[in-house]
Amino acid sequence: MIATRRLVAAAAVAAISIPLAGCDSGSAGDDPKTLNMLVAANSIYPNEQKQWFADVSAKFQQLTGATVRFETFASPNDELTKIQTSVLSGQGPDIYSLGTTFTPTAYSTGAFADLTADDWTKIGGRDRFLPATLGISGPDPAHEIAVPFTSRPFVMAYNKEMLAAAGIDKPAVTWDGLREQARKLTGDGRYGLAVAYADGFDPWKFIWAMSIQAGNPLVEDGKARLTDPATVRAYQTYLGWLATDKIVAPAATGWKNAQAIAAFGAGKAAFLPMVSATSKVTLDKSAVAGKYGYALMPTVPPGATDLPADGVGATSILSGDNLVIAKYSKNKDLALRLVNMLTSADAQETYYRTFGELPTNEELAGKLVADPALAAIVESASKAHGTPFHGGWSQIQLALVNVVVQSVPNLAAGKVDGKALDTLLAQAQSEAQSALDKAK
Repeated sequence: MIATRRLVAAAAVAAISIPLAGCDSGSAGDDPKTLNMLVAANSIYPNEQKQWFADVSAKFQQLTGATVRFETFASPNDELTKIQTSVLSGQGPDIYSLGTTFTPTAYSTGAFADLTADDWTKIGGRDRFLPATLGISGPDPAHEIAVPFTSRPFVMAYNKEMLAAAGIDKPAVTWDGLREQARKLTGDGRYGLAVAYADGFDPWKFIWAMSIQAGNPLVEDGKARLTDPATVRAYQTYLGWLATDKIVAPAATGWKNAQAIAAFGAGKAAFLPMVSATSKVTLDKSAVAGKYGYALMPTVPPGATDLPADGVGATSILSGDNLVIAKYSKNKDLALRLVNMLTSADAQETYYRTFGELPTNEELAGKLVADPALAAIVESASKAHGTPFHGGWSQIQLALVNVVVQSVPNLAAGKVDGKALDTLLAQAQSEAQSALDKAK
């Protein structure tokens, strides 16, 4: 539990005073007929999520006699606070649906149940899942806490008609090439790119991708590398799209992912980078239905024409959601039954048809691979790269996002202030190294 104390020490005073909504009656499991589950709030399909909550609870009650009570978190900061609060108090949700990049943090607390061979049998066996999705269930196969729930490889949507009209046959494979294509496609009230600068989940993924492609993994041998020249250039590129290149709508400084998807769906942008299959449900009902496609995002870093020798051609982070069960839960067997239900082929197909999240269930995934519309997404999944499995990583990605948040005023003014960026990155570097040291 040394790791637990290190993880939460800095946030203990704040976190311990924050109650967990939906679990205010005490430790989850006080009512043996109710399971509590924490999931991310779905800002793109909020009404569908509410209905899914009701349907899951009703079906689980039919199967077991128990109901499921859901609570949500709205941002990565909120997600981290929920974990910290539960670790400190020893009570909270029975099951957590966590982003894959938060799984190392959850593991480092020692507060979540290790999955035994018997546990895996109760949820259908490890061979139920696509092997790649098990890559971040724990530090190694002998120490796993997480069951793959959804797979979310990232790609780029593009407007086929806009590209054809501009004489562009396909999206560029370099970030510099994409910028030039976007410049050519900007005009007449339309922009080359739709980017969600205010989203709490998206910005750091661009910086991570450009950095690792340039040979900087951001964390190496226990040391943070957020001030590396490759990462500075990544921020200059990402922020410059709006500030100096003018290939992103000015309003994007306030956009979440849903607003970026809406702008692309309305035909207001040619490219929509950093989206997953979840966008398909919306886009197939939009003005660009039948007129868009998906492509891999660029894998050559800014300033380069080819992948450097020490670069990693990652198309996406190894992304999705994992299910973990709290050690303090009094209903572990019941929780395993819910995990079994949620990862079955039937349940995962319903989830895919509703939200566009790709399944981790190998049986269902095998059927979806044949869909040509998902070809780029499936390819991206095979070329995705995992973020560092370190207890401090969640704090690092928050620090990366905060640099963008603090840069928004300058973006709105049409500039990327080099000195201000250096200051912000120095602060992020300090926070990242502190997180790494505390989580050792």
